[in-house]
Amino acid sequence: MLQVSEKEIEARLRLDNPWWGAEPVTQYSELPRRAYLKPFSDLIHDHSVNRAIVLLGPRRVGKTVMVHHAIHQLMEEGVAAGRILYLSLDTPVYTGLSLEKIVLFHEQQQNLKAGELRYVFFDEIQYLKDWERHLKSLVDTYPGYRFVATGSAAAALRLKSQESGAGRFTDFMLPPLTFSEYIYFIDRETALIEADPGSERGYRATSGEALRELNDEFINYLNYGGYPEAVFTERVRQDPARFIKSDVIDKVLLRDLPSLYGISDIQELNSLFATLAYNTANEVEIGKLSQNSGVVANTLSRYLEYLEAAFLVRRIRRVDENARQFKRARGFKVYLTNPSIRTALFGPIDAGHPAVGAMAETAVYSQWLHATSFLERLYYARWKKGLEVDVVGLAPGLRKAEWVVEVKWTDRFYERPSELKGVLAFAERNALSRPAVITTRTCSGVKKVNGIELEFIPTSIHCYTIGRNVLQRWQI
Repeated sequence: MLQVSEKEIEARLRLDNPWWGAEPVTQYSELPRRAYLKPFSDLIHDHSVNRAIVLLGPRRVGKTVMVHHAIHQLMEEGVAAGRILYLSLDTPVYTGLSLEKIVLFHEQQQNLKAGELRYVFFDEIQYLKDWERHLKSLVDTYPGYRFVATGSAAAALRLKSQESGAGRFTDFMLPPLTFSEYIYFIDRETALIEADPGSERGYRATSGEALRELNDEFINYLNYGGYPEAVFTERVRQDPARFIKSDVIDKVLLRDLPSLYGISDIQELNSLFATLAYNTANEVEIGKLSQNSGVVANTLSRYLEYLEAAFLVRRIRRVDENARQFKRARGFKVYLTNPSIRTALFGPIDAGHPAVGAMAETAVYSQWLHATSFLERLYYARWKKGLEVDVVGLAPGLRKAEWVVEVKWTDRFYERPSELKGVLAFAERNALSRPAVITTRTCSGVKKVNGIELEFIPTSIHCYTIGRNVLQRWQI
């Protein structure tokens, strides 16, 4: 049987690495850079620990593009093009080759000298069997290299990097576009948003008309704005059911998860996900869900773990009116990691759609996805009297509530703040260190009810602020 020749491997490597030519070029240089590029590049430049970086995230959020932007940045900083190797492991030429063989072939082909720092990017690494074992071996054997791996099968990557890469891998989460990134990508940031001089880390619309336009863009963001490709491609925006559902949802549900976890009843998993997507931001109880779906509770619990590992959903736990967790919590909320997924499944919404409130709440939570350590401190509150608070932020290391957010897509509660019974009761009981935030459609301002300070802010501004500040690693 014929073997792939070294000449063919070299030709493919030169195709994947066009910057090796006489006039170095990089792919995707014309596309805007994600705001996550800076912390990602900082991690690549951190040589204090000998670890590979594993870039995680859902499908179609721009992992490959960000890798090429990082390569372009390295060359801008003076790194010789020959010391940078990129290859996509879904290419048939590389099938059957070990990572080490490719690395050594690159070293020989580029005449690299001992002691020179090299940068190696393995894209779509999940296509290599036992990738985590191979990558760990490379990290141990070649300390003079900086290895970066990416892949679309996020569940597989996350599971195996945690199991086999302890102490050798550093995970980096790339979420769907935040709302602040979306506004930047469509080049409306300067026209619509400005810093709020009355707030330390806040923002506001540049005018009343700008707020109306910002709200229009927020609806667009809910429908398709989580995916860079949809932002730039009219065809994807016109038919999200075809492009987003096919490229993102179906490939995860029909291929990634079944192959990773050995799921035999794919229809059952697909039906569960559709139910959760339609009910994003709603409370779920395993027992009731089992009764309604006919799927046994233990299987449902496993499916939820799989969907969460694939970055399709995120579970948020419940606390009581004293910010205490339940020892046997039956209920929890499930949020899509990207509100655009709901549109891909059930069609677009407008500002008056019945689901817009749940979609707005989903968008708020999705802004926190990169701040994984902070996300662990976010809960919602519900207690016996039927009162609820959408977001409760607990103090680090302490089981004490610091702040709350109630997400609304209406101005009604700005005019009738006393109707916010859940927020008022929770704030009074827990002596919050910050004003309770109530999101609205258009109203802004601060009001007091029975000594409780309420800060009202449009939902679109609030989402922008979270996304912007999380990226700047500010404490919100």
